[in-house]
Amino acid sequence: MERVALVTGGARGIGLGISGALAREGYALAVCGTRSAEAAAPQLETLQKCGGEVCYIQADVSQAVDRSRLLEKVHARFGALHVLVNNAGVAPRVRADLLEATEESFERVMRINLQGPYFLTQAAARWMVEQRRADAAFCGCIVNIGSVSAEVASVSRGEYCVAKAGVTMMTRLFASRLGQEGVTVYEVRPGIIRSDMTGPVQDKYDALIADSDLLIQKRWGEPEDVGRAVASLARGDFPYSTGQIVHVDGGLSVQRL
Repeated sequence: MERVALVTGGARGIGLGISGALAREGYALAVCGTRSAEAAAPQLETLQKCGGEVCYIQADVSQAVDRSRLLEKVHARFGALHVLVNNAGVAPRVRADLLEATEESFERVMRINLQGPYFLTQAAARWMVEQRRADAAFCGCIVNIGSVSAEVASVSRGEYCVAKAGVTMMTRLFASRLGQEGVTVYEVRPGIIRSDMTGPVQDKYDALIADSDLLIQKRWGEPEDVGRAVASLARGDFPYSTGQIVHVDGGLSVQRL
């Protein structure tokens, strides 16, 4: 059977790197994003050249009705779902000091970065369990894209750090619940990755990478670095490691003296 993967936010930035890696593995792809299909057309064309079928669905994961419609469309198009990658996420619109940040910003970031993925995972997991019970050979995989910000405090974007810390616990919870259902759950935790999100602070990170010991591997991470990690997990290369964090951060998380 053709294996099917759903990648949220899969047509730009890190998500595009993930989608490309899975397409090259031969997955049929459902890619969702908030842009129109027309706006995402150049990226979708790139994915189609990687091989495999690509379906784009415009959806906002923070909205329950969109999450439901998203899975309905995947079911109608492919009839199965083997891999869910919760990648869609946003940074605060304004990097505000922790003492000045607003509830509006907090609620927006939490709904998109944590609440949406949490309940999309719940719905997708139910479907995966149904598939497993209908076919004992079925293996499902859920990969949550976290961030070093789950552990590294950044007082100008506290809401983002709190949401990503929540993704870590979400990974552990679903891994614990789904372990006996043939579904593995992982977190991939990127560091400084070249993307739309880091574009506005590129000069800051250029200087840190070049002039400090922040990273062991002194270069920007690329979306493809994250994509390769996700593809290996989806492929089943780590079948006895559910619930674990895979760091893709150039050594940023390694404590050193």
